[in-house]
Parts: sequence; structure tokens; C-alpha cells
Amino acid sequence: MPRSVNSVASRARRKKLLKKTKGYFGRRSNVWTVAKNAYEKGLTYAYRDRKTKKRNFRSLWIQRINAGVREHGMSYSEFMGKLNKKGIALNRKVLADLAMNQPKAFAEVVKVVKK
Repeated sequence: MPRSVNSVASRARRKKLLKKTKGYFGRRSNVWTVAKNAYEKGLTYAYRDRKTKKRNFRSLWIQRINAGVREHGMSYSEFMGKLNKKGIALNRKVLADLAMNQPKAFAEVVKVVKK
């Protein structure tokens, strides 16, 4: 009796992965083994970079707060230290948004912290 290999399921599995790699460059989009490797590598990068994105945004927020605070004659570390001592619970994301989009409101926060 011949061996059953279920080529219908195999083909469907390959098509599903090739559909996901549509748009990749060159053989990565249409050669099964290359596409499979590229797809798996892409998943690895996606997992890693979800963590990296958080780091990058925190760094960006710190830079924006620092730029906003320096206009008022303080450094970032000095500002954050005094902010925590005053017990003002604003996170870096909110502070960076204030510094960029509402400089008057940010100036008020800095004024309260300076007192």
C-alpha cells in the first residue's frame, strides 16, 4: 500500500506562509525554504523590537523633557528629582507631551517644581 502524504494540507500550509511573505524582496517572497527562514527571522525581530520600542520611546521622552526644562534654566535630573520630592505624579510620556504640545502648561509645572 502506498504511503499517504496529504499533499493538499502541505500545499495549503505552504501557501499560507507564502501569503504572509508577500512583499518580501526577491526569493524571500516566493521560494518556500527561503521564505520560511525569512518569515521566522522576521518573527524574531518583531518579538525583540517590541521590547526595544519601549526603550526608544522612553529615551525620546527624556530628551523632550530635557529640552523643555533647559528653556527654564534647569537640567532634566534636577527637574525629575524636585518633581518626585513635590509628589507630583506625572510620568515621562505626559511630561514630554506637555513640553512639546503645551509649553504654557509645562511652564506651570516647572514653576511649581522650582518653588
